[in-house]
Amino acid sequence: MAADIPGNATSSAVMVAFTVVITRPAGQSSELIRQLDAARFDTLEFPLIDIAPVADDAPLRAALASLERYALVVFVSPNAVDHAFALRDGIWPHALPVGVVGPGSVQALARHGVAAPAHQVISPASANDDEATSFDSEGLFAAIEASLGATGLDGKRVLIVRGDGGREWLADRLREAGAEVEAVAAYRRLVPEPSIGGWARVHALLAGAPHAWLLTSSEGVRNLHELAQEHLTADEIVQLKRATLVTPHPRIAQTARALGFDRITVSGAGDERIVRALLAAVPPVVQPVPSNPAQSPAKSRMTETNESKNASPQPAASTPLPPNQPFTPYEAQKRRNASMPLLWFVVVILACAVGVAGFALNRKLERTEQQLAQRQQANDTQANELRIKIEQALATVHQADSQVAQVTGKLADTQAAQQALEQQYTDLARNRDDWTLAEVAQMLSAASQQLRLTGNTQLALFALQSADTRLAASDSTQAVAVRKAIALDIDKLKAAPSTDLTGLAIKLDNAIDHIDDLPLSGDAPIPHATPRAATWADTEKVAAATGKPRWEVWLKEVTTGIGDQLTSLVQVRRIDNADAMLTTPDQGYFVRQNVKLRLLSARLALLSRNQTTLKSDLQAAQNALTRYFDSSSKQTQTVIDLVKQVDAGSAAVELPNLDTSLQAVNQYRSRG
Repeated sequence: MAADIPGNATSSAVMVAFTVVITRPAGQSSELIRQLDAARFDTLEFPLIDIAPVADDAPLRAALASLERYALVVFVSPNAVDHAFALRDGIWPHALPVGVVGPGSVQALARHGVAAPAHQVISPASANDDEATSFDSEGLFAAIEASLGATGLDGKRVLIVRGDGGREWLADRLREAGAEVEAVAAYRRLVPEPSIGGWARVHALLAGAPHAWLLTSSEGVRNLHELAQEHLTADEIVQLKRATLVTPHPRIAQTARALGFDRITVSGAGDERIVRALLAAVPPVVQPVPSNPAQSPAKSRMTETNESKNASPQPAASTPLPPNQPFTPYEAQKRRNASMPLLWFVVVILACAVGVAGFALNRKLERTEQQLAQRQQANDTQANELRIKIEQALATVHQADSQVAQVTGKLADTQAAQQALEQQYTDLARNRDDWTLAEVAQMLSAASQQLRLTGNTQLALFALQSADTRLAASDSTQAVAVRKAIALDIDKLKAAPSTDLTGLAIKLDNAIDHIDDLPLSGDAPIPHATPRAATWADTEKVAAATGKPRWEVWLKEVTTGIGDQLTSLVQVRRIDNADAMLTTPDQGYFVRQNVKLRLLSARLALLSRNQTTLKSDLQAAQNALTRYFDSSSKQTQTVIDLVKQVDAGSAAVELPNLDTSLQAVNQYRSRG
């Protein structure tokens, strides 16, 4: 860029080349570079983010194959659009709206055939041509609400196509609006390693050359900060933090300011806004040079003196003369002219040597870079192999731990089995009478427990008879004494009355099953009144037959008809308990449940032979049945009869115990 210096007709001004460092992913800045070249900027592509496909694209393929399930598809960036459409076969559905954040994504959709008016593309609109409202998730959500309505996505599915990670703000707002949000990754971001040539140009720019950095993502700002810590000196980092930064969004500027950058310009989204922001933020750097480079300094000075003389004439005596030119003899000047070709020859040789050396150095740097890449690849391979070996070793260790745990468990089982065998050996070492008596004691103890818990006298009688049979084979005096005690307990069990607890429990179960069908006193069915039409008799015939006046016969017919009608419309019932008529349907539900609980408690008390609790629960159930339910109903009478039968059949029966037999066995064992 060149411009004339105002106020000087004999010289011109040349703008020093200004370099813009573009940090977008490689291959995504061609249009921006074209516009910067048109604006006379030098550009340096220095990618700080590398875009790569996701490792597993199955979720993205599945989502794109079933687009009919979604009411809206959102692409967060042009990269998401390109990677998604690379996997998409067929034409995009015209009825499916598409949401994008910025104009770059709109252009990416247009490249793939999705554009208005054939398709509904939702993006943040601009307030005017120069200033965008908000090309971010907030602006897109506002545009979606304006296009589809605040409740347009309630209960519908929304697909968000993005890179790995990213903000969850838009997904959270859509969920709050009632949408079912599914997010799939179309690409992943990597931190690239810039080339040696790129770093060389960055070092040259940070040495004092005018330049600016274009950072289009917060992740790129963080990557630049990390790479600078590894590859730049402390002075270069200071110069980098003082360099001009141009960002399209305030959030990126906030990230840069937090990392120490202090000269930040927010341009807005779009390549045109970025170029305008660079033109506005970069001050022109002008270096004046002579308009005619071939003009000698002495001549310039003479020209300036003459111009000054013409501008302001002065007396000749006071006008200073220009200095004399140094005298050069003709021979010396001739020798100098003769040596000029040799000097130029030496300069050309040196230039060629420098070019060859530069080419060789460049080749060497390229080979060094290739070797470094190969070493890096080899190191990555070794690291992967080492990681695999470590995982295998860990798996082996886990397997060994599992085997040790299994061996420990088997050892514990073996020790338990050994202890059991030792106990069996100890038991077998006893004499026959001790073993038999121990078995009899176990049988009697179990029978006594069953008798106390369930009152099953038949089971206890069977246990006593079995014990007597086992002792019959022994001739010892102790066994005879135990058999006598068992005989006494057998007689007591045979003489004890038996109670059918199972039958009584079944009656209680039947009563519980009928509780829900019983009508309450307030719900007793009332037959519908059937008004009867009065049949008027022939008053003349009745008056002639009875000898009464006709008007008297007619009046009697009228009063009799009115009485019949009133009798058919009104019924009178007697309810002894007024509270039953005030029971609401909800309260009736709780009344039924309370009666059920009483009957269930009575059933448990019956089986456990808890006579006090049984009587109390049965009495409470009878009171509730007679108070709150319709006593004239046959179902109510049936349930009340079942409760009364259980109450009458569960008379307290004192069960015998087996204390005599148990005491005899314990005396024998203690004596032994």
